[in-house]
Amino acid sequence: MSNISTVDLAGEWRLTSPGSDHDLSMPIPGDVHSALHAAELIPEPYFGRNEEVVQWVAERDWVIERRFLLDHAEGDWYLDIDYLDTVATVFVNDVAVLQADNCFRRYRPDVSTALRTGENTIRIMLHSSVTAGAGLQKKQPFYVPYHSGNSPIPNGNMLRKPQCHFGWDWNIAVAPLGLYGTIALRKLDTARIEHVVTRQVHNGDGSVDLHVIATFFAKAPGTVPLYVSLESEGVRLDCGVSAGETSVTHVFHVEKPRLWWPAGSGEQALYALSVAIPSETVTRQIGLRTVELITDKDEAGSRFALKVNGREIFCRGANWIPADALFSRSSPALTEDLLQSAADANMNMIRVWGGGFYEHDWFYDSCDRLGLMVWQDFMFACNLYPSTGDFLDNVALEVDYQVKRLATHPSIALWCGDNELVGALTWFDESRNDRDRYLVSYDRLNRTIEVAMKKAAPDAIWWPSSPASGYLDFGDAWHADGSGDMHYWSVWHENKSFDNYRSVKPRFCSEFGFQSYTSLPVIKTYADAKDMNVASPVMELHQKNLGGNERIAGTMFRYFRFPKDFANFVYLSQIQQGLAIKTAVEYWRSLKPHCMGTIYWQLNDTWPVASWSSLDYGGRWKAMHYLVRRFFQPVAVAAIPSADGKQINFSLVNDTTADVEVEIAVSLLTLSGERRPLTTAKAACTPDAAVTALTLDRASIPEDCLLAWHFKASNGMEGEGHYVHGTYKGLELRPAGLTVATEKVERDGTVEINVTAKGLALFVMIESELDGRYSDNAFDLAAGESRRIVFAPAKPLGEGVTPSFRIYDLESCQSVD
Repeated sequence: MSNISTVDLAGEWRLTSPGSDHDLSMPIPGDVHSALHAAELIPEPYFGRNEEVVQWVAERDWVIERRFLLDHAEGDWYLDIDYLDTVATVFVNDVAVLQADNCFRRYRPDVSTALRTGENTIRIMLHSSVTAGAGLQKKQPFYVPYHSGNSPIPNGNMLRKPQCHFGWDWNIAVAPLGLYGTIALRKLDTARIEHVVTRQVHNGDGSVDLHVIATFFAKAPGTVPLYVSLESEGVRLDCGVSAGETSVTHVFHVEKPRLWWPAGSGEQALYALSVAIPSETVTRQIGLRTVELITDKDEAGSRFALKVNGREIFCRGANWIPADALFSRSSPALTEDLLQSAADANMNMIRVWGGGFYEHDWFYDSCDRLGLMVWQDFMFACNLYPSTGDFLDNVALEVDYQVKRLATHPSIALWCGDNELVGALTWFDESRNDRDRYLVSYDRLNRTIEVAMKKAAPDAIWWPSSPASGYLDFGDAWHADGSGDMHYWSVWHENKSFDNYRSVKPRFCSEFGFQSYTSLPVIKTYADAKDMNVASPVMELHQKNLGGNERIAGTMFRYFRFPKDFANFVYLSQIQQGLAIKTAVEYWRSLKPHCMGTIYWQLNDTWPVASWSSLDYGGRWKAMHYLVRRFFQPVAVAAIPSADGKQINFSLVNDTTADVEVEIAVSLLTLSGERRPLTTAKAACTPDAAVTALTLDRASIPEDCLLAWHFKASNGMEGEGHYVHGTYKGLELRPAGLTVATEKVERDGTVEINVTAKGLALFVMIESELDGRYSDNAFDLAAGESRRIVFAPAKPLGEGVTPSFRIYDLESCQSVD
């Protein structure tokens, strides 16, 4: 034992359940399900139909416990706990020191009187969320509905924990519980740092004044030495503190600041900020930037555009859900990989959706470095919620903590009150029949969030809900496209054609999506060969959206000839998913600056499942993600038919800060794979604009030909594509005669592959059982063309190992030998 001021209580704990003989080791941070699986007390939850057989875990209370030594128990001590999920009682030496009920708060209970010199015991009773939710629902003054289609485990809306834990239309429903963050015992020596926030003043001469506000907590008056530094500039301040909270401000003047910009618009300059007292150091990475939300009225309604450092930014991105359904299976490295994939696909924004977590600091640190702006929802989604005093008080404390924790991150561009709560007012009999009551209840919650957020970060941007047409506008933002942000789900949920995306002109579309199956190697991790049929019980359990499998298949009937087997069904589902989102994004980008953001649903998966994601569970790129990288390229060309179908307009979009000129070569592709030059064009586009580069008459395209093009821009960006007038099933495709040759395995583990076609090969997709990334995929080849592809495996290959590759294309996908 030594004289210490902090005892880190992370590590191995004992896990038990009252009334049972379960007794096992559990790592903290961690979740109960993962510990039970590691001890072989439950089967792999993600495999087969095991979701059904692990439901009992959430229905029980669980206890985690450990011992620790303390050589001097005198003085003031407190526990430091965050990400405690969720309804829990914490005991120190059998003394109850905390009743927790919010996974999104940080708790710092005083434990001084419960400690003793020598051995101590800490025990946390994790109460069943199922039982706790039911009990809280009974206490409400009126019934508060939840979305049973999303949440087969009821009453999750009663609890301040991730709403997707109770299931979602892409998530396993197991209501996990555990402790996913900090657990430490700390000594209060005069004062502790309660939080550090900053405020930036950008002066007319280009300099910046960075106000650093450190708030201390003390039990009694005293003096504490404070060390504040920004990069190499530092200062020591001797600060007097009072009992309770005391705030101290220091201002750094940055004469010639390096500004932080979103990816593709400039440098992601970061300054290291340190705030320290003798017992504690808080560090932040600061990006100097301004951000505004432009909502000026215009002829269509009102704009919705983010302006960073005085420049409007077209937002290209995707929605983020938790990296894993079970926390123990996530990690900073896996999160970084998913976000890196977003950046590599030319994204500059991530929307942290409101049914998951306020993510750990490592998530936002990665976004800061990668230049990914963050649309940050508060954690309310698709349900109605209580508005009782105790619930709103709890929410206000949650918002205060999270905003102060995160607001210094330059990546966070906007705070949004919730996800789809206004729409949820129309989803339940109770709220439809008594709209006034539930609308007032919602407004109380929304107002509580807004007031707490603006108090914690007065300069931050607030948006009331997503989707929303404006402040205090409770209209239908799923179909109204004139103002605010829009969720456009008519193509998926209403089974409309892909062309329907071109019937709306959103100002900013923050959700739209189309499903596909997860890749075949991932399916093999949860399904036996006998279950690889889209109608098997296992596949249906791994499809959480009601009617989702039928919609995927029905869309194939609309556009394609039906695939010949299960593997090709999976492949084709990913191609059509990519085409759906491509249709939307290309058109909406062409409307710039009327539309200033396309954030598709969704980037990632929480477990292996059929979903709207472009990345498989584990991070493998689906076909769509390769398409995303192309249609999100800052300079892009797309062929868009006119409303009457008589013309094909080539849209040129430039999201960069410089003028660009492009050369476009347009050709006809015959069904035998011959390229016939049709025309060429040169076009110019000013910064941050979209123009029509070329228009062709539809009549100039023979019925048995595709329109193809390649472009190259003056800044080095280039791309290609094809356009089919009609449906792919109408094409009498001929065998492509694809060959794949593995040419060499490099010393760094990458593999060079050469793909050659004898005929027309559309949507050529290479796949391996090994995880990894391809330099390109889902591409086209004409007859006689080859493409060299580099495969970078996720893990080093073993000595002498050469991976094998499967290859798909549209013709072979649907042909019957």
